[in-house]
Amino acid sequence: MNQRIEDILRDYRRIEAISHAQRVLHWDLEVMMPEGGIDHRSESLANIEILQREFYLRLAEKVNSVEGDLDDIEKGIIRNLKRTIRYYSLPEDLIKRIEKITTKAPLIWREARKKSDFSMFEPSLREIVSLSREVAEKLGYERHPYNALMDLYEEGFTVDDANIIFSRILNETSRIMKKIEGTEFYGRHPLEQRKYRKESMEKVNREIIKILGMPEKRFRMDVSAHPFTIGISMDDVRITTRYEGINFKSTLFSTVHESGHAIYELQKDPSLAWTPVSRAPSLGFHESQSRFFENIVGRSREFVHLIYPVLRENLSFINKYSEDEIYNYFNMVHPSLIRVDADEVTYNLHIALRYEIEKGLIEGSIDTKDLPGIWNSFMDKYLGIVPENDSQGVLQDIHWSQGSFGYFPTYTLGNVISAIIRGRFDNLSNLIAEGNIIAIRDYLREKVHRYGSIYTPKELLRISFGEGYNPEYLLKYLEEKFS
Repeated sequence: MNQRIEDILRDYRRIEAISHAQRVLHWDLEVMMPEGGIDHRSESLANIEILQREFYLRLAEKVNSVEGDLDDIEKGIIRNLKRTIRYYSLPEDLIKRIEKITTKAPLIWREARKKSDFSMFEPSLREIVSLSREVAEKLGYERHPYNALMDLYEEGFTVDDANIIFSRILNETSRIMKKIEGTEFYGRHPLEQRKYRKESMEKVNREIIKILGMPEKRFRMDVSAHPFTIGISMDDVRITTRYEGINFKSTLFSTVHESGHAIYELQKDPSLAWTPVSRAPSLGFHESQSRFFENIVGRSREFVHLIYPVLRENLSFINKYSEDEIYNYFNMVHPSLIRVDADEVTYNLHIALRYEIEKGLIEGSIDTKDLPGIWNSFMDKYLGIVPENDSQGVLQDIHWSQGSFGYFPTYTLGNVISAIIRGRFDNLSNLIAEGNIIAIRDYLREKVHRYGSIYTPKELLRISFGEGYNPEYLLKYLEEKFS
């Protein structure tokens, strides 16, 4: 390896050690910390973020001095470091203000959601939007300020890219929905209103993660208000799920979804540990793995057959339903208010809504105080339904409280990439039917996980699948499945 890069990586180990502690603190904040600890925690995390900034900026001169012939890993290391240094070149005060407000705002959001009162959260959101605009201006952009923010999550992805994808998906979804109406997949299912005991569903989830091959000594599952995954390290990966006591597929698919994220974290190449290329190349790729397991695997007939005995053993009411009926329940299609509970066909409409709103907030054409009404207008336009309150509408997601503007489009990119993977995975159905999840994981490790972020998202798509962000695989999959 290039001598200068070896020197850089020695310094980078300290940065990664700080990041390790930072991730533990974020996990604890969401899962264990009492609410009274938020002020001290936000101050601590803000100062840790500044410490990170200092270490990255110290590396800048060394990183910029690297020259000569580099192999792909070395190029990836330098590319990733330059991207991060560019972000941390933002003013220290701006970074500290972002960290402080985005540590406190999620707790304010939770309380506002409980009371279904957007006005409680609006001042925090207004500040976060203002800071996000400032970030976009400081980072610089071409054509649209939202490009600067999307690039933080999906390198090289632009408003032009997103407009093409969402336009195609919106047009085709309308056509596919018309074909589904009147079939056994359209409408509601009685199991959506069936209550369950938390203890029973916990047993189901424990069995599900066993089927997915989650390693006991490197993985844990807890409960939080909004399910998430965090890779503390390659050997310490944690997910959360939630139990709402009704409509058991919601928690089941939450668990499978987060397990998909966890599998990515667990299957990274160990030789890339303690380097800037150990992470995924983008959130779109990370989301492709969670959506692959949640939808492509989890909602398949073969997976229903695999887990049906587990459901019958732990949920007594399942005895009234056949495997075919459970499959239909898992795949019912209808416009819904809540994104995380949306079916495969309408899910991307929820993302298109958020994309348009975020774009408007960042360019200044939408004001935060008008959000509930604008949200409801988009819901009516895209899904033909309107939420009765803020909790079912504009307050349903945690992302904006965390300052994650530019994140939402990666969910649709995840669906697009997961469908591309399915389209290139010849014997997938047979492997699911056999319960051979290990072989599926091996394929994903070979095609995706082992590369880390050596390549950009677009490069990795070309290398592993010979494609770009092509939504046609997704549209074909939905058409075939629900025809």
